[in-house]
Amino acid sequence: MQMKGIRQIITRSIYTIHRILGTFLSILFLMWFLSGLVMMYHTFPKVWDKEKLQKTEILDSLLPPIETIAGRIPSDQKIKNIEVSRFLNQTVFRIQTNKQVYLLPANSTEQLQEISHERIYQIAQKWNSSSINRIDTLHELDQWTPFEELKKELPFIKFYFSDNEKHELYISSRTGEVLQYTTQKERFWSWMGAIPHWVYFTSLRQDQALWTKSIIFLSVLGIIMTLAGLYVGIHAYIQCRKNKCSFKSPYKKRWYWLHHITGLIFGLFVLTWIFSGMMSVTETPNWIIKKKEHYPIEKILEGDGIRPELYTLDYREVISLLSGTIKKIEWGRFHDKPLYHIVTTSKKITLDASSNKILPLNLKEKEITKAIESIHGKGSTKTTFLKEYDTYYLAKSGHLPLPVYKLEIADADNSCYYVNPKNGQYRYYNNRKRWDFWLYKGMHGLTFQFLVTRPLLRLTVLWILMLGGTVVSVSGVVLGARYVIRKIRRLNLRKQKKLNK
Repeated sequence: MQMKGIRQIITRSIYTIHRILGTFLSILFLMWFLSGLVMMYHTFPKVWDKEKLQKTEILDSLLPPIETIAGRIPSDQKIKNIEVSRFLNQTVFRIQTNKQVYLLPANSTEQLQEISHERIYQIAQKWNSSSINRIDTLHELDQWTPFEELKKELPFIKFYFSDNEKHELYISSRTGEVLQYTTQKERFWSWMGAIPHWVYFTSLRQDQALWTKSIIFLSVLGIIMTLAGLYVGIHAYIQCRKNKCSFKSPYKKRWYWLHHITGLIFGLFVLTWIFSGMMSVTETPNWIIKKKEHYPIEKILEGDGIRPELYTLDYREVISLLSGTIKKIEWGRFHDKPLYHIVTTSKKITLDASSNKILPLNLKEKEITKAIESIHGKGSTKTTFLKEYDTYYLAKSGHLPLPVYKLEIADADNSCYYVNPKNGQYRYYNNRKRWDFWLYKGMHGLTFQFLVTRPLLRLTVLWILMLGGTVVSVSGVVLGARYVIRKIRRLNLRKQKKLNK
């Protein structure tokens, strides 16, 4: 009898937890599901690199040797990256060292163009030639620039254009960098989707730590509520079976019946989405899986700095050969091979800079294996030539290129590399990163190879599950509202009885 009494107390407590948390959280869950449906088609607006490159101008070959440019950097600093592009009639080299970033005009007699009101206006007209309705100076972050890291760019100059799409453009008054560019349509769908789904409200999102803690706190409450709900649903069904009511729900009232049935069917999916949503803002705990070794991957595969003297192919020859098409050149490396990453008016290409001939990069299996073995040791690598996506090398939008080399390492972390032979770019996975994948991307977006390679099927499954979660949430909102109304009525009755006494 004592154990039975304890079980009854626990069961009543779980029912109470689900009822109370559900009353307050069902609206939040409903918002997440409805906004999640929108986010399948629309995301939060941002300035994409592709848009920025469209605004840059064509490079010409009348430029100094790269050694001359590099010579303008203090000799005690190591060059990590070099890029060159042209904007508003000035060619500028962007050189990142181990200490800071340098912006150097190609012509050493020139100064960087001052970030004046006139220049900011020129930048705005470069992005949108329509007439301007209004210009504001913003000294605080707003809804379309809510990120804490942008505070250093304040104040912003915001342009409102009179074109059909009602574009709004944000430019940093300190650097002239374009920070945001939105249309009226994007802003509308963001309010329907990304803003409520990601809780991108400026007052909260501008404090990264507070925003992260809030998401985790709400998610933990949601997990507790959902687990309690699953227990309640299963317990109610078991009690019904004991009373020989077959497979029917014990609830007769419409909203209780609907919430019970849909909760049992879709509750597990709701739980995985809430948990994986929480994992999007945090990392897999070390007590689940810990990285056992630390490998100098970036240092070996990308090189320990850019040394211009190793680039046999002169970048100016590349510009001359592809005259009138090149918008940007970035110096790079794969292991011991120097590379040029080129952006033209129509495509991206990577050239082998170790030869004086202009050749597209085509890394051989031996070169890639040698690079990986320099990290993990010889004889530890199994290499496969992938022509199709696999579990950890796949993309919903299909933007990841194929074929690639897959290199599996027999080490304590089960390391694995995917290397693109055409540009030297790579992806690295180990046991911890696999956990990260499944706990967030795998569960939250149903990013499974079987579904990703069948987009229509994946979309159908997502719609069914999201609509199921929506019905669970709607019925929860109705039941929660009725629960609150009952409580208020009871309180009013008690007050009335006291007054009558």
